Amino acid sequence: MNIHWLYRRIWSGSYRSIRTKLLFCFLIVTLIPLLSLGAVSYYQSARIINSQFGKYGENAVAQLEQQTSSSLSRMKQLSETIYSYLLDPARTDLGNRAPVSYNEIIEKNDFEALLKSLRTDKTAGIYIITPSGYYYGENNLDVTKLGSIPAWKEKPSSYQGIYWLGFYMQNHAMTSAGDPNLPVLGLAVPIHNSNGAQDGSTILIEENAQELLHMFRLFEKDTKAHLTIKAADGRIVYQSASAFTPKDSDMIWDRTLAVSQWTLEARLPAKAFYLSSGIIRSNTIVVAVISCLLAFGLAYIFSSRFTDRIRSLKDSMQKVSFGKLDTRMPIEGRDELGSLDMSFNRMVSGVQTLVQEVEQSERLKKEAELKAFHYQINPHLLFNTLNSIQWKARLEGAEDIRQMLYHLTMVLEGNLDISQELITLGRELRMIEHFLKIQEIRYGDVFRYELHCEEALKRYLIPRMTLQPLFENIFFHGFTDGIGLIELGVREEKEELLLTLKDNGAGISAEKLERLFIPGPKRRGRGGLGVQNADQKFKLHFGPEFGLTVHSTKGEGTTIIIRWPKREERSDGYSKED
Repeated sequence: MNIHWLYRRIWSGSYRSIRTKLLFCFLIVTLIPLLSLGAVSYYQSARIINSQFGKYGENAVAQLEQQTSSSLSRMKQLSETIYSYLLDPARTDLGNRAPVSYNEIIEKNDFEALLKSLRTDKTAGIYIITPSGYYYGENNLDVTKLGSIPAWKEKPSSYQGIYWLGFYMQNHAMTSAGDPNLPVLGLAVPIHNSNGAQDGSTILIEENAQELLHMFRLFEKDTKAHLTIKAADGRIVYQSASAFTPKDSDMIWDRTLAVSQWTLEARLPAKAFYLSSGIIRSNTIVVAVISCLLAFGLAYIFSSRFTDRIRSLKDSMQKVSFGKLDTRMPIEGRDELGSLDMSFNRMVSGVQTLVQEVEQSERLKKEAELKAFHYQINPHLLFNTLNSIQWKARLEGAEDIRQMLYHLTMVLEGNLDISQELITLGRELRMIEHFLKIQEIRYGDVFRYELHCEEALKRYLIPRMTLQPLFENIFFHGFTDGIGLIELGVREEKEELLLTLKDNGAGISAEKLERLFIPGPKRRGRGGLGVQNADQKFKLHFGPEFGLTVHSTKGEGTTIIIRWPKREERSDGYSKED
């Protein structure tokens, strides 16, 4: 509604300057598509980027979950192997103190050899710690420093099953043994076997976590997300170092590790998630503003140059209106305004000629009116003359001549009546009957005419004098001495009429039939001219899809089919659709 009001206000005259109108229209036409395109582009780009970034975050968290689960599964499988080994009743020589007998030493060496064989390149340590403080494994562990592991201190003494210690620094090794800054992932499995020597001991498995923690940091750097891993009891296993305050608007990607039931959650603030789309929005606004300023400048320059030329043309036209016919416009270009200037110059140059042409046109108009009056008089003279000849033939007893003149008069009366271009089919058929009477007097009773037309169809309109030329062609070209059969049938097909005119005369050659409807120079004789004229009448009155179709075989006759819509004559003399 506002745009419509602005359009009416601009063009209704509230702004008198055409420069202002052009400037506003140019800006509207330029800025609306430009801003619409910018908005659509921003919306589509932001939607795609946000969707891709969301999928990237989901895939990255899934990859972290897969790598972490892989490490946990490997450690769990290792602990189960050791646990099964210790549950073997034959391992009674593995006690909770240093071995003293030969069998105990052999058993200890075999067990530690097994532990070494289970190590991988990612294993940081495998130990079995007894209640007395003695342990099996590599000789680099200071049992007294295990309390520095946060989760080790929180582990309940009666805990059964697998206890995940999480991530911590391996600073419980003996002095000068191991790397105190090595981050590891720990697993503690208490041994409960009342019949075994290792009852109450704990399996401690540590795996190098440098690669895993490096993946966490890369994820945090790439996505700017805050990563948190929680154990099933709510204990924080891992958390990003940066300070973070959770909000309801945060984008959250989370996964649950089936091995440890840890929950891996990555939170990204909404501001950071929509940062890329915000940059696109800012760039779009900047480009839109620059484009608006550029469009305004171009519109102002264009409208100024355009209106200056129009103002000059207006001044020249005003001079011509005062009678200064020697006024001319300088041609400044070949565009539309240049063409307008040229047209103005030609117009001024032709004013006098135009006045003369107007005078001549008035003179010709009067002459045409006189000729039209003369043409109205001529038919009366012709009919009076024919009636006189007909009366003279009756006095002389020449009945054939009188009949021929009578029918000729009826045919001419229908043909020379130019007041109506469309007449009823019945009237046209009556003129055909008069024409056939003339041919019957001329040739004798040697041809046969059959008419098949329901009376109800005769009220419909047909172009005047369209059937007579077709009948003339039959007698002049189709029949030999007037001998033959003529069949005319009219039927209706829905809202159309179909007239079929058929004769068994000489027919038309294929070559002539192809050229029958091709317009060309005036032909000598009558061949085909009546068909063309009749076809053109139907097309002019009813449309190009209607008209004549001719089928003919040389020596076998000709069939003409005419199709046109049904129309009736109204009471006021005009035709109406049926």
